[in-house]
Amino acid sequence: MGRSGRRLAAALVALLLAGCTGGDPRPGDHPDDEPVPGETGLGDPYFPELGNVGYQVDHYHLRVDYDPASKQLTGQATIRASAIDHLPWFSLDLAGLTVAGVTVDGQPATIEQRDEKLVVRPVERVDSGSEFVVVVDYGGVPEPLRSAALGDNGFQHSDEGAFVIGQPQSASTWFPVNDHPIDKATYTIEVTAPADLVALSNGVPTGQHTADGKTTWRWEERTPMASYLATLVIGDYRVDATIHQGKPLVTAVHADLPTAVDAQLARTGEIADTLADWFGPYPLEAYGGIALADPRVAFALEAQSRPVYGPVFFDGGEDASWVIAHELAHQWFGNSVSVQTWRDIWLNEGFATYAEWLWAEELGDDTAQETFDLYYYGPAGEDEFWSPPTGDPGRSGMFSHAVYERGAMVLHALRLTVGDEAFFEIVRSWAAEQRNGNATTEEFQQHCERVAGESLADLFEAWVYGTERPRYPGDP
Repeated sequence: MGRSGRRLAAALVALLLAGCTGGDPRPGDHPDDEPVPGETGLGDPYFPELGNVGYQVDHYHLRVDYDPASKQLTGQATIRASAIDHLPWFSLDLAGLTVAGVTVDGQPATIEQRDEKLVVRPVERVDSGSEFVVVVDYGGVPEPLRSAALGDNGFQHSDEGAFVIGQPQSASTWFPVNDHPIDKATYTIEVTAPADLVALSNGVPTGQHTADGKTTWRWEERTPMASYLATLVIGDYRVDATIHQGKPLVTAVHADLPTAVDAQLARTGEIADTLADWFGPYPLEAYGGIALADPRVAFALEAQSRPVYGPVFFDGGEDASWVIAHELAHQWFGNSVSVQTWRDIWLNEGFATYAEWLWAEELGDDTAQETFDLYYYGPAGEDEFWSPPTGDPGRSGMFSHAVYERGAMVLHALRLTVGDEAFFEIVRSWAAEQRNGNATTEEFQQHCERVAGESLADLFEAWVYGTERPRYPGDP
């Protein structure tokens, strides 16, 4: 996720100044009731209520119809999954929408909705190792999930349409989902909207058809995707669709934004190619980007294959290529290589912020070394800069300087310690070996040590887990 636009000096000043679990219900007293792993969620240390550990989703086929006039969404989700445990019942995350009915393998199931959970009891228990198909019919007026610490996440209505953007939760506001990055799946997304509007989502565009004043747009995300990266944007947009490196590149700019923004997003392919020189081959089947005009969105999100940008990045016609570099870097780090738990979010944001530093150097601005030194001898001299620790920032610190700037500083400290050749080999091989998977900080440390051929325990302890300024890398 990229934050609101800023110059480095402003960020330095800002950094110096910075100072109810919804568990699964057990559905009634039933002779077949038995403990189910994950009955109160997947157990993420920051969001223990999210998800269910009893199954793995393989594919979501979403069919949604949105009416901007009434703000009503009608949906059907077909979910193909594999049971990890015996499932007399299981849950899906769903917030604010009403379920009309559920079938499991074609048989009507008993359901209960409570605490942003949809609990499903099939006619017959799903056995461990079995594949099963769940079909959920649902609808209502979607609303975002609101949090004092994390802001509004998820489905939001706009003047003429709607958009979905948010982290760490957003998917459950528009479809039933196992809502945690550990359960990545492929997607087919069909969106029906008034014919005079555009409907955009993730992945490869696979066609559209118009009938009765409505157009249905079809998108395929064929690379496994964490649920919070699924996006939906409906509205009046200028769309440019081309081919880059043999893959579709789709960008869209809201009609209320100046055409200069189109030129900025048109650099997506160029920037991605530069990142590929550093990080290895681009890991997805499509490129793109979407520029919103809604002033409520003061950040960007790395929606898979198609990042979504708030209008703040394009105010005044300034060069926004740094945030495009940030969000595109996430296609490797965060999207392809996803976190195992939200505690490890620095592995997403540290890499993306470091990509900003590398991109600035590419443009002839400050080098990564100069940027590191600006932080180290500037805000890093203040005690508050080192709290909370990068490797465990806490739920309220997930989008703090501890994760972004200090995450990038971890990577540069690593680079100074092992040298450029080993550092970029670490980065490229990490992206390749962990592609389409999930990883932890501990696994990243082990990977770095294996490639570098030395122990890096002291470096990680000081830079990732420490709460005091470490010595400058290389100093005795």
